[in-house]
Amino acid sequence: MTAATAAGGDAGGPRRFIPPLRAAVDARVFDHPLFAGVRGFADLLAGPGWPAVSMLDARLALPGVQLVEQDAALLADGLHYETRIAQGRIATRADNWHDLFNALVWASLPSLKRALNAQQCRHIAAMAPGQRNRAQAALTQFDETGVVVQVRDPAVLAAWDAHDWRALFEPSHWQGGGIGIVAVFGHALMEQALLPGRLLVGKCVLVQAQEEAACIDTVARAIGEGGVLGDPLQLRPLPLAGIPGWHEQQDDAFYGNADYFRPLRAGRQYPPPLLPTPIL
Repeated sequence: MTAATAAGGDAGGPRRFIPPLRAAVDARVFDHPLFAGVRGFADLLAGPGWPAVSMLDARLALPGVQLVEQDAALLADGLHYETRIAQGRIATRADNWHDLFNALVWASLPSLKRALNAQQCRHIAAMAPGQRNRAQAALTQFDETGVVVQVRDPAVLAAWDAHDWRALFEPSHWQGGGIGIVAVFGHALMEQALLPGRLLVGKCVLVQAQEEAACIDTVARAIGEGGVLGDPLQLRPLPLAGIPGWHEQQDDAFYGNADYFRPLRAGRQYPPPLLPTPIL
């Protein structure tokens, strides 16, 4: 069993992921909870052929931005990918799982996508050409492998702080509302989950809130204000296969796999969860 995540954060080290051919993907894979946020686009995911980029653009009708097929003519403008988005065009490769999932996340979580793009563009403008800072790395990691998590129970948070994985993944916490997944944001996670059984690791931003509806707005606002994602170390790793019901085998031996459920590194600390802004 291979441990992996997208953006070089897997238990076995960075490697290039090669997704399966469209015809080789069993449509039942999209029943997994990881795909809950894009399940409304089942025909685009499980149809017999790839949607053309122009058709995808018309179908999703993203406000203020257009999906444009990435080709040599488009890239000839020399713009940074994020800068082009800020000007209203998302470069999208045809017949490509990664870019299809990216488009679907734009359709389902546009406020997060727009906040990330605006913050990336600020950093691009501040950096010398070809250079990247740690905030840009954090923003990219969240874009590729991000998960928004709602936490209500302080005991659950303490277990996560300590990498006490068995306590964190106690089913009663997830079934009783102490913790829950609000949204899988990372489109690279979705691409890798096309191959069932992979041990994916999400990079998480937490919100301490009673109402799930407030979580996405809270994260989008914090990204826009620069209050989160200033460094990759601020992101909390979450071994997604440990969530009750997210993996076929979840016995003691499974949770004892220290290559996947990694112990806390000495000195590693995580920022506290975000708090929703009170409505005045």
